Amino acid sequence: MNYLKMTAVAFALTLTVAMTTQSCSSTMMNQDNTVMVGGAAMYPTKNIVENAVNSKDHTTLVAAVKAAGLVETLQSAGPFTVFAPTNAAFGKLPAGTVGTLVMPENKATLTNILTYHVVPGRISSADLSKWIMKNNGMYMAKTVQGEELTFWMKGKDMYVKDTKGNSARITIADVNQSNGVIHVIDTVLMP
Repeated sequence: MNYLKMTAVAFALTLTVAMTTQSCSSTMMNQDNTVMVGGAAMYPTKNIVENAVNSKDHTTLVAAVKAAGLVETLQSAGPFTVFAPTNAAFGKLPAGTVGTLVMPENKATLTNILTYHVVPGRISSADLSKWIMKNNGMYMAKTVQGEELTFWMKGKDMYVKDTKGNSARITIADVNQSNGVIHVIDTVLMP
């Protein structure tokens, strides 16, 4: 009788461990494959534009990318690292700024601002962290626009600063795309 009880307990434990391992593996696989941004799954098999259009938090950015004529570029092979301001980040700008920027006559200015949020290559938060530590607490990266962004850390939070001294916190890092990576930020950067 004791042998049967021990076998039943051993079987139950084995089953529990197997189910837990499978559950953890599924969770990890899901975390590896998708990140939720703006209420939508961002799939690493899709490109930057294909994912961004689904984020409720990035409707202003998507409209700006369309107005600047950058959709085709951000759908190309890249790779690109995009620091993507949320709608709330655009909301911090003076009233009327976004409406003015998306006007056809301001396309060059809008393109200048948007390409300032893009760094060539696929740069993870682990890369940035390593480079920040290696460079005495700061790291500078040249953007597609041509000017630099400065990165630093405060505790576990990573920040990026523009040439005008505005700082943005990376709120969601490492949103992998087929043609690069997106890091969500809470402030619009200005060249």
